[in-house]
Amino acid sequence: MANIENRKFIALDISGKNYLSWVLDVKLHLSAKKLRHTIDEDNAAPNDERVTALIFLRHHIYDDLKYEYLIVENPLELWQNLNDRFEHLKVVVLPKALNDWSQLRFQNFKTFSEYNSTLFKIVS
Repeated sequence: MANIENRKFIALDISGKNYLSWVLDVKLHLSAKKLRHTIDEDNAAPNDERVTALIFLRHHIYDDLKYEYLIVENPLELWQNLNDRFEHLKVVVLPKALNDWSQLRFQNFKTFSEYNSTLFKIVS
């Protein structure tokens, strides 16, 4: 039990609400571990690297997603399945956040805490 590794960042929620930040975190961590190529198309990664990347990906997704993709044994396949499932969020969430960000003005708020609260809503 002592050898169980703690998560490096928040696991991907089953609703996908944190998908965009999760993708960035995964890419950065896999790059740091020199395993980024395991989730790229047409890779010829050795089996041990693919297994390490798959363990990392499965460790950072919500338990219900783990069970749904239980038979997936390739990190590229898991990455593509999650991408197919949640990629539409970029089309929905990102343009709204960018619009809200461009409309954000400090003088539109009575207090700094209101401005700060709105700012964190946009960022999240």
